[in-house]
Amino acid sequence: MGEDAAPGAWARDLARGFAGAVLFALPLLMTMEMWWIGLYASPGRLALFLVLSVPLLIGLAFYAGFRDSFDWRDDVVDAFTAIGIGAITAGVALSLFGVIRLGDGLFDIVGKIAVQTVPASMGAALAREQLGGSGQEAQQRQEEASYLGKVFLMAAGALYLAFNVAPTEEMILIAFKMTPWHGLALVGVSLAMLHAFVYEVDFYGGRRPEIDRFWPLFLRYSVVGYAVALLVSAYVLWTFERFSGLDLERSVMATVVLGFPAALGAAAARLVL
Repeated sequence: MGEDAAPGAWARDLARGFAGAVLFALPLLMTMEMWWIGLYASPGRLALFLVLSVPLLIGLAFYAGFRDSFDWRDDVVDAFTAIGIGAITAGVALSLFGVIRLGDGLFDIVGKIAVQTVPASMGAALAREQLGGSGQEAQQRQEEASYLGKVFLMAAGALYLAFNVAPTEEMILIAFKMTPWHGLALVGVSLAMLHAFVYEVDFYGGRRPEIDRFWPLFLRYSVVGYAVALLVSAYVLWTFERFSGLDLERSVMATVVLGFPAALGAAAARLVL
């Protein structure tokens, strides 16, 4: 049995996971809109949200994780462990804040915890990257990631940052304040910043693909990364019932608004993971 399999090492890894869950999820745990989402969001959408988080967390366990993993079985175990950490963190924090109480209905309690579990689970899965102690094997996997692997990391980064603002009323308010011209300008700025942050500014950790020409690089990575950020944004807004009462134009505008931080998250994922 290796060192990482020792009980003390496992306890250390779990502690790191809980620390990552608290650090990332705390702003959301203390956000009133997230409490409301747990009350009115469709149970089917929340269930789908949790189900889709499983492959996401398996991928994060493979590329990062809160401990060293050696095969796909370890990644699966770590993914479900992260979900457990996220659920416990959300339940304890919301209880301490008085957001959930013993007298509340079962569906209300489950809904409030479920909507917070996914971001807390991501924080747990990325704890080692955020808190230090990243293993050489994980770093090597990130360096050797395939094209689809890089796209996955961009999607994870987009979701990671979009979580922080997606539930807020300001996303919808901004969508109503903007004109179509504002929307087009924001699309252009989002694309330019995504491309520049990763490939042109030379941030520490940026890994430029082996493509010398601008247009192949821009289309293959930056445009695809922005498209992924928009898809992630639309899905999160749909899950959080943020499209309710909006026409198509305002729904698209809200997606573009959330796509701005999501695009930055997609760019940052290549730098911090």
